[in-house]
Amino acid sequence: MPPIKMYTTAVCPYCNRAKQFLKSRGVEQIEEVRIDLSPEERDRMMSLTGRRTVPQIFIGETHVGGCDDLIALDGRGGLAPLLQAS
Repeated sequence: MPPIKMYTTAVCPYCNRAKQFLKSRGVEQIEEVRIDLSPEERDRMMSLTGRRTVPQIFIGETHVGGCDDLIALDGRGGLAPLLQAS
């Protein structure tokens, strides 16, 4: 399974939902980057994604987007192949 990185904040319900969703799909480890604790990480997230909202989810090098994007990707059958890539 490729590494999974998620830009989050402490009080984000969508971040928690995305983490629970990934775990329900067999993900055991998520690298969380707390942008509420680190302004430079917020700037990095924005430069990588062009977005200001959290979560922003990366599976390997692929930017998935936010929680709704993640669930929609799964609905189209695109999440499992990303999670199975090495």
